[in-house]
Amino acid sequence: MATTEQDLYELLGVPRDAGHDEIKRAFRRLARELHPDVSEAPDAEVRFRAVAEAYEVLSDPERRQTYDRFGHAGLRSGGFSPMGADFGSLSDVFAAFFGESLFGSGAGSGPLPTRGPDVATAVEIDLVDAAVGTTLETRILAARACEPCGGTGAAPGTSPVQCPACGGAGRVQQVSRTILGQMVRSGTCPRCDGAGTIVETPCERCEGDGRTLEDVPLELEIPAGIHDGQRIRVRGAGHAGTLGGPAGDVYVTVRVRPLEGLRREGDDLVARASVTMVDAAIGTTVTVPTPSGPLEVELAPGTQPGAVHVVRGKGMPSLDTGRRGDLLVEVAVRVPTRLSAEQRVELLRLEEQLGEDAYRDDEDGFLGKLKSAFR
Repeated sequence: MATTEQDLYELLGVPRDAGHDEIKRAFRRLARELHPDVSEAPDAEVRFRAVAEAYEVLSDPERRQTYDRFGHAGLRSGGFSPMGADFGSLSDVFAAFFGESLFGSGAGSGPLPTRGPDVATAVEIDLVDAAVGTTLETRILAARACEPCGGTGAAPGTSPVQCPACGGAGRVQQVSRTILGQMVRSGTCPRCDGAGTIVETPCERCEGDGRTLEDVPLELEIPAGIHDGQRIRVRGAGHAGTLGGPAGDVYVTVRVRPLEGLRREGDDLVARASVTMVDAAIGTTVTVPTPSGPLEVELAPGTQPGAVHVVRGKGMPSLDTGRRGDLLVEVAVRVPTRLSAEQRVELLRLEEQLGEDAYRDDEDGFLGKLKSAFR
């Protein structure tokens, strides 16, 4: 990441919703402009490194997701090492200057398979399902190989022909002379758009693309304990690649519908119980909701307003350890707001009979202090 922690999208000059190809084009353009061997700007080397590091993050779906959610702090906590041995990004640096990849895949080696784009979707589940995990089936729109043409893009009975402009390479090169010497620039062949072949008679169904957009099922395994807004990655279920390239992935955002009467705090669940001051004084049993059904909870005599009763192991399971959190029952004590004169007299009489000892907390005594010392 850049030492100034400048926004990575601003460094590359692309919007936050930019696709992979747009990010790659922006990086290659800036790499050619800022490379220390080409640029005369005094800060060219620093800017070149910052741009390269920004591209290394944004070109990787997982690192980009981490940066989008947590910024530079997320990259640091995730152990991201800038300018690591990422052959994909190093290959892009070579291509920006020499028109070939790190491994010598130039114009004569033919077009390379391309990975398909990723797909994003969302599903909703109940808190009950989030507590135990579930399997559900959803549907997505994703590109798949066209069946009539077998993914070639050519009408059945015909085949693509070699592109005469690039000789089947998918790329064309241009040699120019500069003050630094001869520079070879390579770019996608405009005639075949990098395919290396031309479809003279396109397939009617896919119109020559070789892929069609299909409504396909997606089976999703949702782990127990998942939080609202977390994403699940399904590898290889995204759009089909080209020229035999791998399919992209599917990123599924899981929305968890809350259970009425409960709120979630980490792996703990919090319920609220409202009791009268009489029930709080003499003790009572309340019923609170949980993902596994209603649960009766006993409140001890003398329960105070705002007290929290903890029921161990009745919360949500942890995604990391599987250990369940707790159920926290917050107690609200209702006090009468309308009393008759007779009721008021009775309460005052009861107050006189109780005395101060009735309000003394056991925690204030010797046994209470001793018990607290061992907690």
